[in-house]
Amino acid sequence: MGAMNANGAAGATGTITDVPGLRVGHQQKSGGGWLSGVTVVLPPPGTVGSVDVRGGGPGTHEIDALDPTTLVATVDAVVLTGGSAYGLVTAHGVQRWCEEQGRGFEVTGGVVPIVPAAAIFDLGRGGDFSARPDADMGYAAAVAAGAQKDRHDVERGNVGAGTGAVMGRGTFKGGVGTASVTLDNGVVVGALAVVNAVGLPFTTPVGAVEARAPDDFDKLNQREQPPPLNTTLVVVATNAALDVAECKRTASAAHAGLARALNPSHTLADGDTVFCLATGELTLDRSTEAARQLSLITLQSAAADVVRLAILDGVGSAVAVTTEAGTFDAYSF
Repeated sequence: MGAMNANGAAGATGTITDVPGLRVGHQQKSGGGWLSGVTVVLPPPGTVGSVDVRGGGPGTHEIDALDPTTLVATVDAVVLTGGSAYGLVTAHGVQRWCEEQGRGFEVTGGVVPIVPAAAIFDLGRGGDFSARPDADMGYAAAVAAGAQKDRHDVERGNVGAGTGAVMGRGTFKGGVGTASVTLDNGVVVGALAVVNAVGLPFTTPVGAVEARAPDDFDKLNQREQPPPLNTTLVVVATNAALDVAECKRTASAAHAGLARALNPSHTLADGDTVFCLATGELTLDRSTEAARQLSLITLQSAAADVVRLAILDGVGSAVAVTTEAGTFDAYSF
């Protein structure tokens, strides 16, 4: 199994955009009752994709289209949004932008863009329950992604879908994080995470554990707040050539990184979802069945690790934000 070098490629930024052709765009609003946003991951045309949903409270759009048994194998954009189920309308704006660019599944008379989406719960965190992303914000995020140059750096922290993200039942601020790794065979695996979790990182400092241990729900329940509604969303991307079933298996394997980073994870109150995108630039070794299995296992192991790194990056990139609803603390480890 090949060695894995974090951000080891020449010119690497340590972000999901180290996968050539991938671009990320954010759009957000804060103040005036707002604390929410949307993030669009825009892959190159022809990118294959799938998804694995493991949280107990998911909010998703167009997920069934990514099943390995369905007609369409490719994905035109992935939308990560705030606003809970209301925010899924942002996918309509991204779909409109893709149609304008001629991106989508070709049908008689035009194209139908395949734009899956998943949402975090951040309703009311800026003070106004009705302040949530709409189709126009989705369109603007797609425009922002499309305007980026190849291998651009990715803004992280309290931006895009991570603008209103929190952790530890609202105790600490969450946010957007990203990371990448490069394998010895040239395969790049990157991840982008929106961390809005019930739990806290396993790297929680001793003092924080004593004060706000993630399993000490009795203590946390003393705070005057509604039941926790959260979610960690992840996009894993690679330049390797994978079919839809292999993307599905890679998304499944990548959930291990989420479980390594957050405690607890995949709870009833989380909508934890992992997308996997494969651009097909690099062919894996499939000379024998043993070689094929080893190539896939190596890639999937890397996916789990890079998801862990992206989540921790999102935690570390979060900043203290004062809103109409109160102050969310930054979290360092």
